[in-house]
Amino acid sequence: MTNEKILNSNDDKWDSNITPSNKLLDLNIKELWQYRDLLFLFVKKDIITVYKQTILGPIWFIIQPILTTFVFVILFSKMAGFDTGNVPPFLFYMISITLWSYFADTLNITSKTFTDNANIFGKVYFPRLILPLSKVFSGFIKFLIQFAFFMAFWLYYTLIDKSVVSNWYILITPFLLLIMVTLGLGFGILITSLTTKYRDLTFLITFGVQLLMYGTPVAYSLTDTKVEKYKNILLLNPLTSIFEAFKFAFFGRGEFNLFWLSYSVIFTLLLLIIGIIVFKNVEKRFIDVV
Repeated sequence: MTNEKILNSNDDKWDSNITPSNKLLDLNIKELWQYRDLLFLFVKKDIITVYKQTILGPIWFIIQPILTTFVFVILFSKMAGFDTGNVPPFLFYMISITLWSYFADTLNITSKTFTDNANIFGKVYFPRLILPLSKVFSGFIKFLIQFAFFMAFWLYYTLIDKSVVSNWYILITPFLLLIMVTLGLGFGILITSLTTKYRDLTFLITFGVQLLMYGTPVAYSLTDTKVEKYKNILLLNPLTSIFEAFKFAFFGRGEFNLFWLSYSVIFTLLLLIIGIIVFKNVEKRFIDVV
């Protein structure tokens, strides 16, 4: 029998020790930064794989909002008679669809983080927030392409056709976009945490997002007389003031209300905090229930 030295666990030397965090809001930014290469890898994978085996490839980034915009123009402007004022309907609906697509995609994809990536989580360790963040960044690249296409039309109607008048509120566009993205991320990580135990939410999320679109001024504006009587109810939706602020900034049509915009900011921050708390709590044990 050979002599073997049995080491006490206290004598073991490890390069790194992975333990669950006990702090509710410990995002561990330093660790996320250390895994930035993995984040970029996931973003690259998302961009490449989505359209890798398609004929038109990334051109779909542009075709999708254009086709949807034409449908909205026919349904809501021509048939339903929603008023877009002096703003060309095509331009009015294009910015709404571009914004809504990014928010809805962020919410839908991040809400499936745990269930869709259970196999990866069970094999290797990395900060779990890397995956939902990668979806936000990859979606943002798609959004930038679509938004640049919108800007080309907007510049035409502003500088050449001169039927659209913008204002200095356009400078807060990055802030408005940050609120909207954070709201989608907050909802997403909260829902993905709950779906590990309550799988029914997976079936409800797509339906819920579709309903939310009609409660958000995507196809209309609060200044339209047809929806004016529902204005106070619609403003309870934190997305409403954000979408209205976008339209007011780019078209001069819509409602820029500082009170309701502040409400959206506070709602978003609270939702993100709650989402992170639940996410950090669930990630400690989710692999046993997924």
